[in-house]
Amino acid sequence: MKPHPLPKTVAPLPDELLSGWLSRLAAANYCDDAELLAHLRIDTAHGTALNFNVDAAAAAKIANAARIDPDVVRSLTFPAMTTREASLTAQIPFQHCLQCSREGLSLKHWRRAWAFDCQVCGTRLVPTLGKASGEQMPEKLINRARNGAARLEYAARLRSSKQFRRAMRAVTFAISLKAFRGDPLYALQGHRLEVRLF
Repeated sequence: MKPHPLPKTVAPLPDELLSGWLSRLAAANYCDDAELLAHLRIDTAHGTALNFNVDAAAAAKIANAARIDPDVVRSLTFPAMTTREASLTAQIPFQHCLQCSREGLSLKHWRRAWAFDCQVCGTRLVPTLGKASGEQMPEKLINRARNGAARLEYAARLRSSKQFRRAMRAVTFAISLKAFRGDPLYALQGHRLEVRLF
């Protein structure tokens, strides 16, 4: 038996994550995510479990309830990624946009290690965890970080292992200069803004 369509629906935005859109859909219908998923008879308590893979049956249930096409639901998940791109995509949100988060948005590019600015409003992304440091970062460092982020994105999306190794060597060099121990991927997805900037 199909669940009845929800009384209210919200249009998904470009680059929105399925879990974020489900949260907005639940809020519009005066319930929480778990209640919405239970109503739709989807066997998970958290929408975040669907961000990387949603099966056809679950997509059809969500689409029917929200009165949209199942392909739209599937487009809200992360597409198939190369190994490099997957290693630079966080499983959990490590940064967000303060302004867009207030509106209930959760966007895909916030999970990318190379994302530096919000593509919706242009505001610089801030770490989700840890304390927000009160110190002002030099504009020159911020501009260099943006340049490095663009190079890292280019290397991750390109099918060239040489470009990717070069980008990751630069990250390794930067974190060694900052005396930060650990994996470069962890540094890129960490909550320490000064390390990511450097």
